[in-house]
Amino acid sequence: MNRPALPDAALDLEHPPEAVLAALAALRHRDAPTHGGRVLSYVYDPGVPELDELAAGAVRAMQPVNGLDPTTFGSVAALERDVVAFARDLLGGDDDTVGTVTSGGTESCLLAVQSARDTWLAARGLRPGEARPRLVAPVTVHAAFQKAAHLYGLELDLVPVAADGPAAGAVEAAALGARLHDGTGGADGVALVVVSAPSYPHAAADPVADVAALASAAGVPVHVDACIGGFALPFWPGLPAWDLRVPGVTSLSADLHKYAFAPKGASVLLHRDRDRQRAQYFATTRWPGYPVVNPTLLGSRSGGPLAAAWAILQALGTDGLATLAGRARRATLALRDAVGEIDGLRVVGSPVGPLLAVAADDAVPADRRVDPHVWADAVGARGWTLQAQPGLDQADGTRLPHTTHLTVTPVTEGVLGDLVPVLRAAADEVRGRPRPDAGALLGALPSVDLTAPLDSATAAALLDAVGLGAVGGDPDAAPGVGPMAPLLALVEALPAPLVERLLVELLARLVEPRPS
Repeated sequence: MNRPALPDAALDLEHPPEAVLAALAALRHRDAPTHGGRVLSYVYDPGVPELDELAAGAVRAMQPVNGLDPTTFGSVAALERDVVAFARDLLGGDDDTVGTVTSGGTESCLLAVQSARDTWLAARGLRPGEARPRLVAPVTVHAAFQKAAHLYGLELDLVPVAADGPAAGAVEAAALGARLHDGTGGADGVALVVVSAPSYPHAAADPVADVAALASAAGVPVHVDACIGGFALPFWPGLPAWDLRVPGVTSLSADLHKYAFAPKGASVLLHRDRDRQRAQYFATTRWPGYPVVNPTLLGSRSGGPLAAAWAILQALGTDGLATLAGRARRATLALRDAVGEIDGLRVVGSPVGPLLAVAADDAVPADRRVDPHVWADAVGARGWTLQAQPGLDQADGTRLPHTTHLTVTPVTEGVLGDLVPVLRAAADEVRGRPRPDAGALLGALPSVDLTAPLDSATAAALLDAVGLGAVGGDPDAAPGVGPMAPLLALVEALPAPLVERLLVELLARLVEPRPS
């Protein structure tokens, strides 16, 4: 069939690029500030504007490149080889250590679990779905491993951690080791043990060497989740061994977009040997298209974050990372001291790395205690963002307290003179004030059958009942969902499956198109 030729015409843009960028800049006013140290979670500001410019230039240079095929785009292979080598040398690897740059910590953790599961299955001549091995980890392990267990069909076996004292938040090696021999198949039924260096909730460093020794004796591989600490802890003095230098550690994840200061998302997953790393790959020639070989969950991958990570590591080198880690360390120690001097608050455990968790000091009378969530909201009202974390009942009957989390970055050192007085003033304002009564919020909920799955309309009605139904509806609204203390009280009071379903609805509706 002959088709008429279409006449060529000049491209007529619906909106000029300048207007589009102006609209984008206007949307950014909804965001919490990413620079300047006022957000003590989510963002990792080195306080070095030149690094931002360098990263932007690297992203722009690699903008059209597709990381799907390093045989076509050789720069991808060269950049990834250099980044993995840098991480390998910093984190105790040797010439047999190999790795992959991923889209972030969650993908690194998912791939570590996938590799362990598939290696476990292959050793037994099994295929996915024919057995359900266990993943053993402390209850404080990052939620990415809950996602991994869900996606890959593993039984997640969580071990309680110390609830108080200097070791609060850390698992006991003996407790985790004993768990290896419990359950179906004993240690033979365990595909992977995971420990944290440190854990995100409380900045607790798990006893990596002791756990690895027990796991290795049982023939079980060990993954160290160093996503938050990997590029900071090498410069933290006085730590016990925690990385690939530890015998028995078979893989390790470390985020480049945290304390290597690359833009999101970039992480690195290291394996002690090639065979375990090869198990994370997906390959197929069983379709009529090109042969597909993917080292990550993604197929097409932007080369931008990889290039930015490479450029920043090239610019900083080990000495530059050490300097920035030193700034974050001094700021962390200063904040620990400052919080420790606030009547009614306490730092949880013995934090390791540039982060800490703050809880109410139950050793003082109630009229002197400072609830950490109410305090975080008071700090937020003064223009600083802290992160409220719920408490958790553990399987052994102990309870991890509700806390407020602070992630500390190099830029924090320069704003301590502003931040510390705010922390003190906020505590003075709310001292003795109890956390919101979850009972009142529960009383506002309509009667629904909580044994049945919630549909979207019912979940939205429940959100409306507690005042969260309109979140995101006002285009001029300030960032956030308002005070976090009431929301976190509700999170702790309701059954976890119900809370999770409501949070899904809340986040899903934030990005739904508005009615036309």
